Amino acid sequence: MRIVIAGGHGQIALRLERLLSAAGHEPAGLIRRPEQADDLRAAGAEPIVLDLESATVEMVAAALQGADAAVFAAGAGPGSGVDRKDSVDRAAAVLFADAAERAGVRRYIVVSSMGADSAHRGDEVFDAYLRAKGAADDSVRARTGLDWTVLRPGMLTNDAGTGLVHLQASTGRGPIPRDDVAAVLSELLDTPGTAGLTLELIGGSTPVTVAVKAVAGE
Repeated sequence: MRIVIAGGHGQIALRLERLLSAAGHEPAGLIRRPEQADDLRAAGAEPIVLDLESATVEMVAAALQGADAAVFAAGAGPGSGVDRKDSVDRAAAVLFADAAERAGVRRYIVVSSMGADSAHRGDEVFDAYLRAKGAADDSVRARTGLDWTVLRPGMLTNDAGTGLVHLQASTGRGPIPRDDVAAVLSELLDTPGTAGLTLELIGGSTPVTVAVKAVAGE
């Protein structure tokens, strides 16, 4: 499969690109800065320089043309303010979904966040982040033109992955290594039966493949 990943230089995205490339897929990653391209090539992915904060839907659709799946893994990141939470975590996710529909890419996976809720209250930057992610999720889940899955990981860590997770509609809070998030994303891409599901993910005791097949009803 050809899989285009928004936020292609992110920590989860680079891990996912390595997994997809090793499995024989063709990952491509959208990046904002040309100097990030070598890192993507090293991960086995094709770099596509395209800034989702300034691109048009036509430009993004062109990058998605011919893809079998799209993964939104972009984020404004730590240190960004309320404005960029909206322009990246909400608006860019909506733009990427619009472009996927326009390009005819039905399979669409969102890396969201546990606690994402468009009605979340609070005045801190993290509150704005949860509202932005929730609004983006709502936009994606309302679309009939996408076979979407929304993945909401718990607290992300850089611990080595265990390959053991807890994946359900509701898991309760907990940490999850980025390695294991990438492994779950890779498995979701191979499991069409997870379309239409919003899933929470934390560390657990179930092997990734078993966990994904279980939520897909396989």
